[in-house]
Amino acid sequence: MRPYILIVDDDEKITSMLRRGLVFDGYEVQTAPNGAEGLRQVIIREPDLVILDVMMPEVDGWEVCRRLREAEISVPVLMLTAKDEVQDRVKGLDTGADDYLVKPFALEELLARVRALLRRRPEQEGGGHRLTFEDLLLDLHTREVKRDGKPVELTAKEFELLHLFMQNPKRVLPRDVIMEKIWGYDYSGESNVLEVYIAMLRQKTEEHGDKRLIQTIRGTGYVLRGD
Repeated sequence: MRPYILIVDDDEKITSMLRRGLVFDGYEVQTAPNGAEGLRQVIIREPDLVILDVMMPEVDGWEVCRRLREAEISVPVLMLTAKDEVQDRVKGLDTGADDYLVKPFALEELLARVRALLRRRPEQEGGGHRLTFEDLLLDLHTREVKRDGKPVELTAKEFELLHLFMQNPKRVLPRDVIMEKIWGYDYSGESNVLEVYIAMLRQKTEEHGDKRLIQTIRGTGYVLRGD
């Protein structure tokens, strides 16, 4: 079955270009001209991925993403923004987006981001679906994360990154290995995207004054350990 992608954008030229490129690449595509219609389309049929423009009238992309995550809809979201500002990218990630792309962009780069996001969707697993490290718990079935019994709200990409660390406790993971596992071979995004996600993971897992578990190994990468 072909992956189903929903494009939510009020720019008809961009929507038409994206639809043609994605259909040609083998995807099933639906479009929505505004945020409200995009939310309605997700309820009718949950897509495998949402391409979401930020700047839309009334219900903007940030609000759409926030509502999706509040409804516990974990579909990957690729956010399109015309602003190459750190605070805008961080706001998008904070509302639950998994990746972002600044306009104007090359279609080839967008297709690469789409492939990476679809490829890295967590697979269904049988037994052993609960991973623990010290007081941190990750449940693959319910997609819940808890620290010392308190819930930790993560985006789909943050969950995936934490899952990788908890599969490899006390093992130093080089930066390029993490990028390959989470964003894929053909990911060509900004060089600091991993650092942004690590910072957000730390903020959320240390929210109640808990000690740091994701440690930086300078010049190499990161490791999940208790010291």
